[in-house]
Amino acid sequence: MTEAVLRLAMWSGPRNISTAMMRAFENRTDTTVVDEPLYGFYLAATGADHPGRETIVAAMDCDWRSVMAGLTAGPIARGAIHYQKHMSHHLLPQVDRGVLDRLNHCFLIRDPVEVIASYLEKRETVTLADIGIVEQAEIFERAADRLGHAPPVIEGRDVQAAPEAMLRALCAAVGIPFDPAMLSWPKGRRDTDGIWADHWYGAVEATTGFSPPGPAKPPPPGFEALIETARPHYERLRAHRLTGAA
Repeated sequence: MTEAVLRLAMWSGPRNISTAMMRAFENRTDTTVVDEPLYGFYLAATGADHPGRETIVAAMDCDWRSVMAGLTAGPIARGAIHYQKHMSHHLLPQVDRGVLDRLNHCFLIRDPVEVIASYLEKRETVTLADIGIVEQAEIFERAADRLGHAPPVIEGRDVQAAPEAMLRALCAAVGIPFDPAMLSWPKGRRDTDGIWADHWYGAVEATTGFSPPGPAKPPPPGFEALIETARPHYERLRAHRLTGAA
């Protein structure tokens, strides 16, 4: 393709609305999406015991160098926007941070209390490394230093409460026109969904748009130290979150 591609890396922790955000962007006619392209690398490098681990590792490119080469310069299927859904904890230390400078970064955040409580609904325990908040803050700081200002940050609850206002604000921040098609999508699975969808995407597959935010989850007992360790990183990003105000 001849026109320049906007390579938009959205960094989130687990148990947020990251898949719904991917749905919103995929419903645009000018956008190609990719689902957690570093997941295979992360699983192969860490040996983490995630559901479907062996299948994911066998199916994906697990060399971060070739994955990042495709994300930063490779062709895309359609349009001029490449929306990359990333889990920030997949960015392990061995990945050259310099390659990140070839992408446009934005950040999807959620209160660590809710992230940890929600994670524990799916897994027996959780650690700081599982939720990616340290890496998310690191990527944010690198992007802010390079740009001279904060890159776009959105909070999942804000998007759920006011989808059009928040998506308009995000689109303006990344320099693309808002498309009303982002507000709804067909129910079901997508060909672009990762092969881990069976384990994680049941709820989003039933949706046709952003659901209103539910009640805040209470802090899970026994994880107070983890929550307090994660909170300063979250608050650093939250101080720059978009509000959707006119």
